[in-house]
Amino acid sequence: MSLRTTAHYKWWALSATSLGMLMAVLNGTTLLIALPTLVRALHMSAFLSIWVLLSYMVVQTALVLTVGRLSDIFGRKRLYVAGFLLFTAAALAAGLAPNGVTLLVIRAIQAIGGALVMGNATAIVSDAFPRHQLGLALGINSIVIALGQVLGPILGGLLITVLPWHWVFWFNVPIGLMGSVWAWLQLKDVVAPTREPRIDYAGNAAYMAGLTSLLVGVTAGGVEGWSSPISFGAIALGVAAFGLFLAAEQRAPYPLFSLSLFKNRLFAMGNVANLFIAMGRGAIVLLFVFYFQGGRGDSPLQAGILVIPLAIAMGVTAPLSGWIADRVGARGPASLGALLVAVGLLGFATTLTITSAYSTIAAWMVLVGIGNGLFNSPNTSSIMNAVATNQRGVAAGTRTMLLNTGNVFSTAFVLALIASKLPARVTMAILSGTTGSLSPAQLGSFSEVLRLAFLIMALIALGAACLSWLRGSARPQVQPETQGQISRVS
Repeated sequence: MSLRTTAHYKWWALSATSLGMLMAVLNGTTLLIALPTLVRALHMSAFLSIWVLLSYMVVQTALVLTVGRLSDIFGRKRLYVAGFLLFTAAALAAGLAPNGVTLLVIRAIQAIGGALVMGNATAIVSDAFPRHQLGLALGINSIVIALGQVLGPILGGLLITVLPWHWVFWFNVPIGLMGSVWAWLQLKDVVAPTREPRIDYAGNAAYMAGLTSLLVGVTAGGVEGWSSPISFGAIALGVAAFGLFLAAEQRAPYPLFSLSLFKNRLFAMGNVANLFIAMGRGAIVLLFVFYFQGGRGDSPLQAGILVIPLAIAMGVTAPLSGWIADRVGARGPASLGALLVAVGLLGFATTLTITSAYSTIAAWMVLVGIGNGLFNSPNTSSIMNAVATNQRGVAAGTRTMLLNTGNVFSTAFVLALIASKLPARVTMAILSGTTGSLSPAQLGSFSEVLRLAFLIMALIALGAACLSWLRGSARPQVQPETQGQISRVS
């Protein structure tokens, strides 16, 4: 016996996924602001502090495709709720970590929960909403993401200023418990599970090995030198593992990474553009955390407030771009958005110094935020509308995997660039926010590294704009809203 959705189900589903996205974004942005304090409190080295950030991103990225496949097989609701609970338990444990290594391990475990939440959220929304409203729904999700990006830095700065560092993790606990209960009560499996018998665990292991090895190579290259054996060996191992991954996926009966979907140009170009825009913009907030706290000596709370224009601009633009894409297609707004991101990053690359006027910095932040808002919802809507309903779990997982891959490489790249271009003492002073003893010349060298990073990121974002335009023109077809079938949830 099957059940049917009510007319209001889509909005309840959107509320549940929005809460999950809010928790995940708050978790990431508060940690960025608190990172210098954590480096000091837990006496972390440069390499370890980098990997406290990267461990979460690597595990979530590597697992998100498996999550997409599992949700197509076993249903999205139970995996989504399980992700909420695991994420919450790990947040509680992270606040009890006695040292940086323990924190790194707990963050990796927390990322499993994050993958279950983020890997299912877009698919749940895509199942619940008709195609002609999907851009609007994803635009609302983008507002929530922007809200988390606005509140996260402020919350992180406030928590780290008035409470012990443990609360940077513990604030997630009530949100996670509330979200778990709400999702269990409201969500239904709108699309019947496919019950395919196999999961491509070998493919997932090869992808995680390749991603981890490449990132170890990049970060070790920044800290130890690019000619160091660990850097060269890890990069070579990562390239080989990715080659094995692609070869295995072509032969797997139930591939983790469905290469056949990339024969669809809308799906392929949308995802590759997503990868490039993530590599271009992924480390912006992190760079400005170091710039404001490390370069200019601002407090964590001040730094959190100063990065707000980026998120506000994105939040204002995102719902409008989704509405436009529902009517004219994704190509125009997404391509324009990526181009604006590139222009904003180029603005940072050509004007940023330690003594730059904040009004100039904020103006470029607003431009990047507008570009982000214009790109995200139309591009995601285009990707999800390009596949059949029973492939949305894999499609959402592919999109999130490539997005996270771009973000993690962006983060690893800028941290490695800072470590490779500056003396070790200066790098640690920047990472820990203790730059009072640095000379003007050393701070000037830091700003030069930032400008170089922004220039490279701008070129990557420009590539995203070109790729987005190459997806071609496809106007969405407005279809009458239909009631979806949902399977009984035991």
